[in-house]
Amino acid sequence: MAGRFGRPRSVLRMRTLAGQVFLLQVAIVVLLVAAAIAALVLQSRTDSEREARHRSVAVAQAFANAPGTAAALTGPDPSAVLQPRAEAARKGSQVDFLVVMNTQGIRYTHPLPDRIGKKFVGDIAPALAGRVTTEKVNGTIGPLVQAVVPVVGHDSKVVGLVSAGITITKVSGVVNDQFPLLFGSAAGVLLLTTGGTALVSRRLRRQTHGLGPEEMTRMYEHHDAVLHAVREGVVIVGDGRLVLANDEARRLLDLPPDVEGRQVAAIGLDPATAVLLESGRVVTDEVHPVGERLLAVNQRSTERAGGPPGSVTTLRDTTELRALTGRADLARGRLKLLYDAGTEIGTTLDVVRTCEELARFGAERFSDLVTVDLAVSVLNGEEPEPNGPAVEMRRTAVGGEVPEGSLYPVGEPMRFAPSTVLGSRLPAGEPVLEADLAGFSGWQRQDPERARQIVAHGIHSMIAVPLRARGVVLGVVLFWRSHTPEAFDEEDRSLAEELVARAAVSIDNARRFTREHTMAVTLQRSLLPRALPDQNAVEAAFRYLPAHAGLGGLGGVGGDWFDIIPLPGTRVALVVGDVVGHGLHAAATMGRLRTAVHNFANLDVPPDELLWHLDELVTRIDQDEGAEGTDSDAKAGVTGATCLYAIYDPVTGDCTMARAGHVQPLVLRPDGGAEFVEVPGGPPLGLGGMPFDTCRLRLPEGSRLVLYTDGLVEHRSRAIDDGMALLGRTLGGRPDQTPEETCEAALDALLPDHPTDDIALLVARTRRLPAGRIADWEVPADPSAVAQVRAAAVRKLIEWGLAEEAFTTELILSELVTNAIRYAAGPIRVRLIHDRSLICEVADHSSTSPHLRHAASTDEGGRGLFLIAQLAERWGTRYTGDGKVIWTEQALPEPVRTPAAPDDAGP
Repeated sequence: MAGRFGRPRSVLRMRTLAGQVFLLQVAIVVLLVAAAIAALVLQSRTDSEREARHRSVAVAQAFANAPGTAAALTGPDPSAVLQPRAEAARKGSQVDFLVVMNTQGIRYTHPLPDRIGKKFVGDIAPALAGRVTTEKVNGTIGPLVQAVVPVVGHDSKVVGLVSAGITITKVSGVVNDQFPLLFGSAAGVLLLTTGGTALVSRRLRRQTHGLGPEEMTRMYEHHDAVLHAVREGVVIVGDGRLVLANDEARRLLDLPPDVEGRQVAAIGLDPATAVLLESGRVVTDEVHPVGERLLAVNQRSTERAGGPPGSVTTLRDTTELRALTGRADLARGRLKLLYDAGTEIGTTLDVVRTCEELARFGAERFSDLVTVDLAVSVLNGEEPEPNGPAVEMRRTAVGGEVPEGSLYPVGEPMRFAPSTVLGSRLPAGEPVLEADLAGFSGWQRQDPERARQIVAHGIHSMIAVPLRARGVVLGVVLFWRSHTPEAFDEEDRSLAEELVARAAVSIDNARRFTREHTMAVTLQRSLLPRALPDQNAVEAAFRYLPAHAGLGGLGGVGGDWFDIIPLPGTRVALVVGDVVGHGLHAAATMGRLRTAVHNFANLDVPPDELLWHLDELVTRIDQDEGAEGTDSDAKAGVTGATCLYAIYDPVTGDCTMARAGHVQPLVLRPDGGAEFVEVPGGPPLGLGGMPFDTCRLRLPEGSRLVLYTDGLVEHRSRAIDDGMALLGRTLGGRPDQTPEETCEAALDALLPDHPTDDIALLVARTRRLPAGRIADWEVPADPSAVAQVRAAAVRKLIEWGLAEEAFTTELILSELVTNAIRYAAGPIRVRLIHDRSLICEVADHSSTSPHLRHAASTDEGGRGLFLIAQLAERWGTRYTGDGKVIWTEQALPEPVRTPAAPDDAGP
């Protein structure tokens, strides 16, 4: 570039404006290029590390969740199964290593086989807790990122860990490809800057050469016009004097016309503003009240750019902006209140709990006191009556600290009098605002004495809003203010309506659930036994605990059941069953199975045969429901039910049991011993294809048979084997416990805090029928022996004090023994049992059962069984392993029944 008089001048010694601008542009371009390079390198490093974390986590999670990984970890040789899979996955995903290890960090796989069996290097504690963790380490192959994820088994426990790692250099390298483009762009910018600077320099020299007063004046006029036209006040202060103030600053500060050149302290400003302008300190958006205005002040020094000493101050009027901001904050707070109400109210499907949440939330966030009153029908889960608050209501929840003697307490019944404002407007769904309760505008007619107490305790305003859902009034919410000095206004009333409207939906949902849940619980309770039947075979106690009872959801409705069924011959059947699942379908399924067990038990079949019939029934039910159901309800079958059926005979002490997929029963011996009976296991009901076997054992008198479902011994934190062992230890060694005490001890030791499965527990202590209450004879196959049996039976009945039953018994025995001699095969045995009823049994070795029929007038026989059916209370046939038993029962008067005490001894 040429200097003055044609001499060349160095670029570094440029004094012209164009030259300085050129140097500044070059410096800016260089700095921008350097900053871009640094940012590109840092971004590339960050992106590389992020990509490495994402890839390692994705590969590790994919392999951990792959089918067979969890099973292989629990197999006999995890390395043999997982090493080839891990290597194939590592090569396919292009990571540097993929390691599978156990929960102690011992490797099962590694790219280098010699490292298998060694401890993994890294932090595995978060993964053992079920979380995914990543960390950056410096390995032997360079800086890398490795991820560790847990492998979860079928019981939601961590059974192993998977780690995947990749070096950062493998995912980096993008920045190297961008350097040529960056440097090329920088060179292009420098060329453009040089050319542009040359053009600007030439144009500036040409435009400023010979610049006269007119041009300079014009420039000043433009500057002055802009300065006074802006909507911000500008004040320049130098050496304590006001140098310049534009029109907006004069208006905002109310300055006199001749203010320029005067001392700041002498122009009549308020002290705070005068001190700020004189100090020259740097401030940013500092708010100063000036008269009725709020001014946002920004102040900077004029010396920073080499200018004269002083400061320049800008003023902006924010009064209207503050008002708008206040209204926006109010609306934002209102929206946040409603949002928080949606998350804190209605967390459960419980009507009372939802009302309590509404009362607590309203008292803490909106008013000082809140009361919620619901119609009694709503509390019971029924549909509300159409006239709303005119019906009987009950105070359901109260929020806040209520002064004693002011508001009605929880549980208080109430009705809103139609003569009051509340009674006339609330049934129509209209809210009521009482801004000044002390004025007693008519609200006090509901209860004048309590109204005076309310005002006396400082409660000064109230809003009443009806709880409306689906066009029907469910109740009323009353908001009261006492500690808050501001009274409720129309905006508060609108907000209260929105708040109550949201809560009403939750309360109505809870009410509808309560109705449905009550119906389900009622159905289930009607299907379970309400009391134990009268019998002398066992002394029994039971417990039934549905999962999540009282906690909402499906709580209180389950599929477990138990039963005690009296059988002929003083025997008793003990049943415990379990239907998988909860809810109405499980309860209905349980009722069907329980009814089926009763029907099959009336046939007096052995346990294995009864379970076979029950399995066939369940299979047919599943087939019928599968054929009639659609894809959405295809899972409505009952497959998955289990059952244990036991028959105890107090005459012999024999107990015969069979089970279908159920847990083993526990026998507590009279000497304190406890053992689980090895009943042969059969498949759950509905699977079919396998027979059921029986287990027969003789129980000493006083033994306790404990039947239960798996919910008692199995829990997420406890395996079923551990639970059964704990049950045996808990109940063993306590021979003096009654069945009731045994149930309590079992539940105290094994019941979890939050049961996730239903629990049915049945404890039966065995009794033995005294030998003196049993008479047994063997009858020869000779018709003359019938008279001898009759005579012996009469003598025994007289001995038992049952002489009045002798005639009926003789007729029954005559018919049964005569039929056995005539049609059956010997030997024939007759047995009389004196229990709650008089039982006659005739046993033979024939499998042919007699049938009741009505004989014609010309028939000589065929009336025997008809006669027996008329004389006996019940009769039937029971098949045994070597024949059959025909039995009858005769009702006895109360004084001669066998006492129920277990220690009743025979003569």
